[in-house]
Amino acid sequence: MKLCITGANSSVGQNLLSHLIQQSDVQITAGVRSERAFGDLPQADNITPTTISYDDDSSLQAAMQGANCVIHLAGILIETKHSNYASANVAATAAVVNAAKAQGVEHIIFISVIGASPQARNAYFRSKGSAEDIVTASGIASTVLRTPILLGPGTAGASSLLGAAKGPTTKVLGGGLYTMRPLDTDDLSAALVKLSLANASGTRTLELVGPEPIKYCDLIKRTAKLMGSEVEVGVVPVWVAKLGSAITSTLKGGGITPTVIDVITSDETVARNADQELGIELTSIDGTLNKILESE
Repeated sequence: MKLCITGANSSVGQNLLSHLIQQSDVQITAGVRSERAFGDLPQADNITPTTISYDDDSSLQAAMQGANCVIHLAGILIETKHSNYASANVAATAAVVNAAKAQGVEHIIFISVIGASPQARNAYFRSKGSAEDIVTASGIASTVLRTPILLGPGTAGASSLLGAAKGPTTKVLGGGLYTMRPLDTDDLSAALVKLSLANASGTRTLELVGPEPIKYCDLIKRTAKLMGSEVEVGVVPVWVAKLGSAITSTLKGGGITPTVIDVITSDETVARNADQELGIELTSIDGTLNKILESE
């Protein structure tokens, strides 16, 4: 079997590749934007790094040649001068789908986000919802997997969490009163391995979140406790953060925006968790936090 993965040098991509290395009968094409990223990828006989451009259909088709399944990980939350939601989340997904159709790919797995909807008021959630529609309307068997904040060694979420938990005091957006369902990156990878190796037909949308809902302020305090300390969590008013981010992002042409702040402070809720349907055992929050701390 052959898989093609986009965004393979992301923290999620690297973790997934570390799981797939163990599948000796699976060949993986790991798609990245630049050869400089090759060094970030695990080295194994069944992993072939390749450069892809979402503006170059030939590079995408070359990466997908012979692939049974494509796992589309690439996308952005934070826009820059050179990349926005329309290009990185919507147009890039369309390019991947078109290349997959041309190469006869049998299954597309798309990593989306809790809250995605083409009707969402939030531009990020709306872009991911539009991308979901492109995938599910492709005519190829497809699985959309919506995820919450991802935690594990090397993730952006882990870096922010450790920074907040280290001091005797910290201030976070809205006092961290929003509810999260953090998912261990190893659990996401386990789900993706199962999905990519299974026979697929039709389209389905699944939501996979961590085992425990927790407010971000309590997650910070729990992390500090595991580090042998305590932390007092204060408040950065959301409206103040939005005002500042609106000014700064306009001047810089990207970065943290009010849209991003709304995403960060959204409650992560699902009607049904897909862990049992996927046949995976979820890692406890403490288990994930201990892995992060052991990697420091």
